[in-house]
Amino acid sequence: MSKSDSDIEELKAKLDEVDITVQIQNVVASVDLHVKIKLEAAALLLSTRAEVSYIPEQFPGLVVKLTEPNTSALIFSSGKMVITGAKSAESIRETVEILSRELEAAITRKKGNKEPEITIQNIVASGNLGSKINLEIAALLLDNSMYEPEQFPGLIYRLDNPKTVLLLFQSGNTVCTGAKKEEYVYQAVMTVKEQLEEIDALVEDQPGEERVMEFYLEG
Repeated sequence: MSKSDSDIEELKAKLDEVDITVQIQNVVASVDLHVKIKLEAAALLLSTRAEVSYIPEQFPGLVVKLTEPNTSALIFSSGKMVITGAKSAESIRETVEILSRELEAAITRKKGNKEPEITIQNIVASGNLGSKINLEIAALLLDNSMYEPEQFPGLIYRLDNPKTVLLLFQSGNTVCTGAKKEEYVYQAVMTVKEQLEEIDALVEDQPGEERVMEFYLEG
């Protein structure tokens, strides 16, 4: 197990201790294979193990859907790809390994002997903080937050460290997006729960309107 994997497992254990649940829903990555690819040949090669669509009149790339791992990829003649649908960074790496191997016969030119360059662009996760949230108090006391319940039922919170955006709902449900590493997701959710505890915004059954009144009377 690498240090990064060890850190992730440690963070997951900490989340369990405070009743936070988190599930990675989608990892999006850009990839540069450092090669040139003949897409017509690539479509034929990949069609034996994946669902493939190549209509150059409509879209300049090759659309590939794998079943194992369950991911989708856009492949371009420049050797660049976009991979979506992965549930982990490891699934991204597996996808790149499979596609690199299958595309070998469709490569027309290699740019040296460079290894594929993988860049995680976004990780989206859903979860629950284990407590209900008083969104009115959270909106008042959390910097970089926006809450307009007449337009959207959740609070939008931009966290600087780690740099992520979270949607917080009264039920305690949350969506985290913008993370570049899996550990950032867990760190962000943990940080938000700690901040909500500090401002007394985690509640059970107390109506939000009453807590706002208390805040103004005390303040």
